[in-house]
Amino acid sequence: MTVPLPPPNRIYLLRHAQAALAEPGQRDFDRPLSEKGFGDAEVIADKAADKGYRPDLLISSTALRCRDTADAVHRAMGLTLDVRYVDTLYNATVDNYIEIVDAQDEAAVMLVGHNPTMEQVLEALIGHEAMVSALPGGFPTSGLAVIDFDASASAWRLTDFVVV
Repeated sequence: MTVPLPPPNRIYLLRHAQAALAEPGQRDFDRPLSEKGFGDAEVIADKAADKGYRPDLLISSTALRCRDTADAVHRAMGLTLDVRYVDTLYNATVDNYIEIVDAQDEAAVMLVGHNPTMEQVLEALIGHEAMVSALPGGFPTSGLAVIDFDASASAWRLTDFVVV
């Protein structure tokens, strides 16, 4: 695994909001957000917008719960936000997530995806110690990691972690 170098110089990792339990016969991929999840997605999107966190490009898993979360971000940040849905983010590896980020030319990219991959990507970018220190309980649903490239250290650092 190779950690990406700029661009982008800011990466947002947004874990989808809480999903509803699967109905009998329903595929995991098709689970929507729970009622709480819909509310949390709106709150985290509004908090991010209020802090001025606006990606140039939002890339979301095509799983329904991620699309629902991405829709909340899209509404909060304005309909001019470029949103792309990528099938490979569902059940993807850390390498898949990093390759997708690394292929972008935009200055700020947001991924809306799934755990445990989100947590693993954060760890790959900022290191194990920094990740455990920032998130001792793991990467929560609706959690938003803001990661910036520190050119002086030639490394990624966690700038903020926003929760509901």
